[in-house]
Amino acid sequence: MSVDPNAATQSFPPSQPARRPPGPARYLVPALVAAAVAVALGVYGKVHDPAGTAFNIAGFSSTGAVKSWLATTAFFFALVQLVSAFMVYGKLPGPRWASTLHRWSGRIAFLVAVPVAVHCLYALGYQTYETRVLWHSALGCFFFGAFSAKMLLLRSQRLPGWLLPLVGGLVFTVLTLLWLTSALWFFRTFGVTT
Repeated sequence: MSVDPNAATQSFPPSQPARRPPGPARYLVPALVAAAVAVALGVYGKVHDPAGTAFNIAGFSSTGAVKSWLATTAFFFALVQLVSAFMVYGKLPGPRWASTLHRWSGRIAFLVAVPVAVHCLYALGYQTYETRVLWHSALGCFFFGAFSAKMLLLRSQRLPGWLLPLVGGLVFTVLTLLWLTSALWFFRTFGVTT
């Protein structure tokens, strides 16, 4: 038997291309986007002249009532998302469709929060005249920055198992603080009205 020197060689096991460890850019880019979104919203809210009102919905007594109920709805769906996240990660028993519930409750919470944020930015701006209002303004900008980072991290491959729950928990915590400094304050000050 003769050996052909020009024949393709085969190595066992087949060689795999070397995998590079994930670089810092996969974490740095979402962090930079989060900072840019938060700063841009804060700057816009501070430099433009507040319009006073942006929307009102028939059946509600005031824009504050509309915003408070929309914020409460967003907070409710954020609670659903928190519980469904525990189901997805196996910390609570849940149905097979817990991941679908998690995704859709997050989408609904975000979509309901957007008109509230638009009204706050357009009609009121970034205000600092009182401690509660200062915290609410800063947290609102931070929320949308952190949410942007979470959405970018969802698309990343091979994240550490702790990172997405940490960022999701941060987004939930900030939304809770926003609700406490706005809707709950409104309901306690003016009553639970529509």
